[in-house]
Amino acid sequence: MKFLGILLGVLLLLAASVAGIYNSLKSAEINVAAQYGQIENVRQRRADLIPNLVNTVKGYTAHEDKLIHDVSAARAKLAGAQSFEAAAAADQELTGALGRLLAITEAYPDLKANQQYLELMRELAGTENRIATARRDYNEAVRSYNEKIQTFPGVFLAGAMGMTPKPQFEADPGAAAVPKVEF
Repeated sequence: MKFLGILLGVLLLLAASVAGIYNSLKSAEINVAAQYGQIENVRQRRADLIPNLVNTVKGYTAHEDKLIHDVSAARAKLAGAQSFEAAAAADQELTGALGRLLAITEAYPDLKANQQYLELMRELAGTENRIATARRDYNEAVRSYNEKIQTFPGVFLAGAMGMTPKPQFEADPGAAAVPKVEF
């Protein structure tokens, strides 16, 4: 009877350990999804600001139609992205197009003095900072999740649960290069 009690105690301890590992892994996976949702939230904020910025700039830069089209097309591509990889690529494209649009405005002093433009630029700058923060938080959540599923003891249960490593946000290979702006 004593042996049965010890065996039952060991089994309960083992079950509690497995449940704790499971909960930890699931919690890390949920955190990754929540952090990605925050990135989507601030991307949506940026996407909502872009039409206002484009319309403000349009009046001053009528001959910059291709650039305005590029910004609008990149925004639409990001809005329609169906996967992490597609969203990351579209986000990089939109960031580049916005950078070119903002660089073009340097040639229009009246635009830079426009109150609506200035307010939109402040909002956009704040949104870009939020995106950077959300990406950092997402990457930290992914690092923690990937660590849990690839180290002992989580590696055994994660494999059985079908958990695989998540990708991190990475800078576009050309992000370190200074954009060339010509007028």
